[in-house]
Amino acid sequence: MATEEKEGAAAESVIADIQKKITDAFEVFDHECNKTVDVREIGTIIRSLGCCPSEGELHDMIAEVEEEEPTGFIRLEKFLPMMTRVLMERRYRPIPEDILLCAFEVLDQNKCGHLTKDELVKYMTEEGSFFLMFSQNLASCNLSPLFHVLQSGMIEKRSWPPMCDNLPST
Repeated sequence: MATEEKEGAAAESVIADIQKKITDAFEVFDHECNKTVDVREIGTIIRSLGCCPSEGELHDMIAEVEEEEPTGFIRLEKFLPMMTRVLMERRYRPIPEDILLCAFEVLDQNKCGHLTKDELVKYMTEEGSFFLMFSQNLASCNLSPLFHVLQSGMIEKRSWPPMCDNLPST
């Protein structure tokens, strides 16, 4: 019985920690301090918690927590249980780094370990089908290496995965 109690206490502690993270992320956008956020901020909150749903999945999540008569705001009391389930089930995880490296290697046709600014622009404008599956989720990426590209004219292989580690798997 003591083991079951310890396991139960550990599970409760994990859930409490997850709910604290969710609440903390939610409160960053609760500008009125009334336990509500603008529905347009929900994607940012969810992605800040390490989840990367597609736009369709995000709309489904919002529909689950929205009021029957949408007000444009989401209440913490509705968001918290849904997001706790999502995190406990480990849903909407980012694409693994090895897959991102393979994608980089496909783009790095000369095998030089970097992409030039011109190559990146070409791939994102002319060869869009490769990026189509990522396009809805680019807002969740750490794009600082992309800004480095604009300054230096190239993106190196070693900076590719951190730039896109928040992209969802499809």
